[in-house]
Amino acid sequence: MLEPLRQGLPPLDPAAVSDAASCSLPARYEAVREARQFTRKTCEQWDLDDRFDDVCLVVSELVTNALRHGLQACAPRLTGQEAPVRLHLMRWTGRLVCAVRDPSHDSPATRDADDFSAESGRGLLLVESFSDSWGWQPMRSGRGKVVWALFLLRPPGGE
Repeated sequence: MLEPLRQGLPPLDPAAVSDAASCSLPARYEAVREARQFTRKTCEQWDLDDRFDDVCLVVSELVTNALRHGLQACAPRLTGQEAPVRLHLMRWTGRLVCAVRDPSHDSPATRDADDFSAESGRGLLLVESFSDSWGWQPMRSGRGKVVWALFLLRPPGGE
């Protein structure tokens, strides 16, 4: 596996965004369920039901990583801040981007997949397997990072 896959999103024309939706997620593990529900509702509204399973799995992994690793490193600085994790879904004509923002500056790191009995540590491997590409980038404000996954969409009526 490549390390890191990409630093920033591949070129996307912001003016060509068809749809965008985002939600704030609380700093608790129930937020993963909330993220899946938000993703399901959004995919249904955008008529992307055929990609829902892959997108939902990737969103679950990105949000779980943000909660598990992104908040853990920043716990002392988060007092009083509500919803430190945010999920963004953006759709272009042929692409969907799922992006999860968290307050950590630490880059996401994949683990070796040698231990097949391990109950955790394979989230980014799943993200890589189910999306067409993924990566991360620091926030321009200097506060945190965004980890994203890109899905190529079939044209309407396409095979």
